[in-house]
Amino acid sequence: MAVEDKNISYRIYLVAVAIFFMAIAITVKLTNIQWVQGNFYRKLAKERTVQTFVIPSNKGNIYSSDGSLLATSIPNYEIRFDAVAPKPEDFQNKVKALSDSLSLLFGKPSSFFQSELRKARASKNRYLLIARAVDYTDFTRMKTFPLMKPGTIIVDQKTVRRHPMGEIARRTIGYERVKPDGAPDGKGIEWAYRNYLNGKDGKILKQKIAKGQWKPLRDISEIEPQDGYDIVSTIDVYVQDVAHHALLEQLTKYSADHGCVVVMETKTGYIKAISNIGKSADGTYNETENYAIKEAHEPGSTYKLADMMALLEDKKVDTSTVYNTNGGIVTYFGKKVVDSHKGGYGSISLAKGFEKSSNTVMVQAVYNNYKNNPSQFVNQLKSFGLYNKIGLPFQGEGQPYIPVPTDKKWSNISLPWMAFGYGVLITPLQTLTFYNSVANNGEMVKPQFVSEIKELNRTVKKFDKIVMNPSVCSGETVSKLKAVLENVVKRGTASSLFSKDFSMAGKTGTAQANYGSNGGADKYYISSFVGYFPADNPKYSCIVVVHKPDTSNNSYYGADVAGPVFKRIALSG
Repeated sequence: MAVEDKNISYRIYLVAVAIFFMAIAITVKLTNIQWVQGNFYRKLAKERTVQTFVIPSNKGNIYSSDGSLLATSIPNYEIRFDAVAPKPEDFQNKVKALSDSLSLLFGKPSSFFQSELRKARASKNRYLLIARAVDYTDFTRMKTFPLMKPGTIIVDQKTVRRHPMGEIARRTIGYERVKPDGAPDGKGIEWAYRNYLNGKDGKILKQKIAKGQWKPLRDISEIEPQDGYDIVSTIDVYVQDVAHHALLEQLTKYSADHGCVVVMETKTGYIKAISNIGKSADGTYNETENYAIKEAHEPGSTYKLADMMALLEDKKVDTSTVYNTNGGIVTYFGKKVVDSHKGGYGSISLAKGFEKSSNTVMVQAVYNNYKNNPSQFVNQLKSFGLYNKIGLPFQGEGQPYIPVPTDKKWSNISLPWMAFGYGVLITPLQTLTFYNSVANNGEMVKPQFVSEIKELNRTVKKFDKIVMNPSVCSGETVSKLKAVLENVVKRGTASSLFSKDFSMAGKTGTAQANYGSNGGADKYYISSFVGYFPADNPKYSCIVVVHKPDTSNNSYYGADVAGPVFKRIALSG
């Protein structure tokens, strides 16, 4: 019996010792967790249950020059309800009143909301969806409803960009987005001025409550978001509306592929209207690409103004110098230069040749005077700024191209072909900027799309006139160029645009594109008109370019296709 008692005692001691050491191990582990690894586990727990979320700032608005709203961010709210948060007596006393209020706002029966709320209370749902896509007015109203107070109402705010004026200058207003690969991307004013428009995001702490759902820990942000600044664009809604619809009408009439129109304020360079319209696969027309800024193409006869300016500046000729049109055909190195008017114009002055857009006259004038020194001609074009991008804040500005004698592509026909706008590339806006310098008495100003950045009524930054070249040519040359440009409308290729009540000046252009592709089978026309109005005291300059007009009725010339858009804009003002 004594031996048995001894064995029992040993076992008890062993168990006691084991328990003692286990207690020590647990104490050590707890101490280690509490003091050595405590910070790590506290941080891990907080990261898994409490996180900082970004509160997006309100993006600034974009306005037209007359104060019309072109782009704005509309707040959009998703409203949820914590059915556990209210005290039992509060929930019981106010759930019907809350249901009645929600019913009046959203149009569903009060019984539906009361049933959903009671189910959520019974199941301890702390994240009951009440409504999505709630606007600011309704959200403000909801905050006055019974039980809808901080701690029970859970709000997830998003913003949606809207364009109240519809398609007006939509492509130039642009957008900002995130590509599928996460990279930022955008176009137009929205992208170019995003640092002003976007503001600074705020931050708020949220606690994870269930199934990936998060609830704000309190109703105020840790860091309040700072709203973005507003942008005042140079766009005039009235001019823009006229320009857009005039262009759309001509594109539709001629079943054209695409086109653009730009209206610039002569003195300042402010863009008052810009429309870029292209045909979609279904045959409808929409603002798709910013052709005016990105599409560098052979301009055709509108480039002849550069010829005239170079010839007059170098004093090679005068506007009265006479040339024989040789029956409307001249040949250089086996290649024919042909006038659109069959049979030519006989012997006419350089001024008359410009007014009638005679290819044979302009080519003879350029080739005869620069054939021994083509670099002199090219250097003049460089001095006019025709080699350079404008330097716009937007992505994708087209690169102008003019061949130089040192290029590998330079050939015997490069010089004569340049004289009537072939073998060179230039965008519509670059062409307009050049013509505007003539309208502006030689001063070349930079096109601008934004005039001011504002915070409420406070001006943050102003964009005044930027002079790119104070004098592209002499005053004498400007006077002669203005005279021939006005005569183009009075008695030249654009005489159909003439109005005895309102003076206009400009130049027609009808270029062939893709003429070397597929043996000429893919050839199409680019019809254009560029000029300014009123001719005697220019207020605006304007360019219209239409690609691939229907040629079935043989009416694809710049005066017929593009000219009416220019005239409608000019007479509307």
